[in-house]
Amino acid sequence: MKIISYNVNGIRSASTKNFFCWLQSTDADMVCMQEVKALPVQIPEIIALIEQLGYHHYWFPAEKKGYSGVAILTKIKPNHVEYGCGEEWIDMEGRILRADFDTFSLMSVYLPSGSSGDERQVKKYAFMKFFDGYIDDLRKEHPNLIISGDYNICHTSMDIHNPKSNANSSGFLPEEREWMELFLNRGFIDTFRHFNKDPHNYTWWSFRANSRAKNLGWRIDYHLATVPMLERLKRVIILPDAIHSDHCPVLLELNPA
Repeated sequence: MKIISYNVNGIRSASTKNFFCWLQSTDADMVCMQEVKALPVQIPEIIALIEQLGYHHYWFPAEKKGYSGVAILTKIKPNHVEYGCGEEWIDMEGRILRADFDTFSLMSVYLPSGSSGDERQVKKYAFMKFFDGYIDDLRKEHPNLIISGDYNICHTSMDIHNPKSNANSSGFLPEEREWMELFLNRGFIDTFRHFNKDPHNYTWWSFRANSRAKNLGWRIDYHLATVPMLERLKRVIILPDAIHSDHCPVLLELNPA
């Protein structure tokens, strides 16, 4: 089973860059998208393409137009889809969507960015605090859980091209990195690092200074899996040659249950 996580930075924009030809070539079973920046009613042509590729599709957009929003595409119809998390401001921004299947649950998540200023950084910390308790409760009912998405956090210095100059940058702040460490230690696997311990593997690049061509990036997109999923992990790879966004997709493959 192939699961892709991809911050598309606008599904309409990505669709103009051969996104759907690329998606078809991946033969992915499930796709978690972040920053879709659209309501389904605004993109009928895109919805038609998704359905032609054989996907059921579920969307949780932000109330603000052209902002945030998550989606899950899946060739396997879920038993249940949970829209949001019940926290009003988070749900208004369209940041959490979950699909439950027979043997595991899959979540598409988009953590806030704090790069635009102190107010948004405070919101990011509030999300992180809420998310801890929310996931702790959720795992009691859904112990086989994969949380895929854009966390807007580099976990270690290996996950960012210049840790010294970015020491005070949102996304690499000590408090954010500590949160990620504690979150993983509560029973999650960073699936990419489970297979690959090498540096210079990134999932996001600034549009400035030719950063992508120089591979001056950040690894902020993850598939985090609960420990009971360990034996099902087959491989995880970053796909930097897929260029439809300032992010790139991350592919997780699972063994049969």
